[in-house]
Amino acid sequence: MDQMQQNLFMSIPDLQPEEIIGIKELSKDMTDNQRQQFIMFYSGKRKKPQEILLLTCIGFIAIAGIHRFVLGQVGMGILYVLTGGLCLIGTIVDVVNYKTLATEFNLKQMYEAGSMAKSMG
Repeated sequence: MDQMQQNLFMSIPDLQPEEIIGIKELSKDMTDNQRQQFIMFYSGKRKKPQEILLLTCIGFIAIAGIHRFVLGQVGMGILYVLTGGLCLIGTIVDVVNYKTLATEFNLKQMYEAGSMAKSMG
């Protein structure tokens, strides 16, 4: 791994294995300027799994579904708010699957950031 890729991974904390693979694949054909733009775009959009876990846990004591709004799933967020986290069952499932929820969101954001960086040249 060259120094530039090493710097890419160090500039984004708490990367999941899927993200590392995606970043390697997306950035292999980018120029140094495109890589810098990609990291800037991606690090601004990604969510840490711990943040998603915290927001999900808030659903047990306050308003359920906040994490779904943060993840861009507005319909599910509204459903969780109106049903108390699907009678807390959905919230419990999301507490167990918080890393998957965060990783899926982050992968979408990664590909969007990669497209933006490549289009900007």
